[in-house]
Amino acid sequence: MNRQRASTLVIVGVILLAAAGIVVAGRSGSQPSAAVPRPSASSEAPQRVVLPGRPGDASEVTLSDRVKAPDGPTYNAIDTAFVQMMIVHHGQAIEMARLATGRAASKELRALADRIGAAQAPEVAVLRAWLRDRRLPESDPAHDHSAMPGMQTPPRMAALAALKGPDFDREFVAMMTAHHRGAQQMAGDVIGGGSDERLRELANEMAVEQGSEIRRMAQLGV
Repeated sequence: MNRQRASTLVIVGVILLAAAGIVVAGRSGSQPSAAVPRPSASSEAPQRVVLPGRPGDASEVTLSDRVKAPDGPTYNAIDTAFVQMMIVHHGQAIEMARLATGRAASKELRALADRIGAAQAPEVAVLRAWLRDRRLPESDPAHDHSAMPGMQTPPRMAALAALKGPDFDREFVAMMTAHHRGAQQMAGDVIGGGSDERLRELANEMAVEQGSEIRRMAQLGV
């Protein structure tokens, strides 16, 4: 019984060794197959972004919503929209501030208006440089500037320009306060959803400064 079992095991071992030899011989003359790459998983579908080229050059198209500027931080569509729209938003604040010269009755209000214009003009230059460095357009036809928070309508701007004295002061404070609060809301949007850390810092500084100016206007008591 033991001899028969031992013989059976020997036979099975010979068969297994032979089979292994056949497999090795069959593979020795073939090249290893290339591994098929697995598709990478992505939690968000990429967005189509068009980057305008320099004059005479074609535009660049990328399928990522996060683009890296040369030697700069990453940014996204929220950053770009904020910069493009804030240029226009600041432009109206600067226009309102200039109206105070020769119209405002309050000396303190004229000084505050000068401060607003002096602070926002350099910020506009920074925002334009941000777009230029990334070869992005200064405006987007899809943006509705009239719908920006705090943006004043052309008829109301014309009415402000027609006022003088205490009437101008009261209307200026009301309009500029609403305008500043709108800018703070826009700054909050980019702080919460933007990708450019430096831009978020700039937006935070804008919001803090305009909050201070809102309090100063309230203290004028006009």
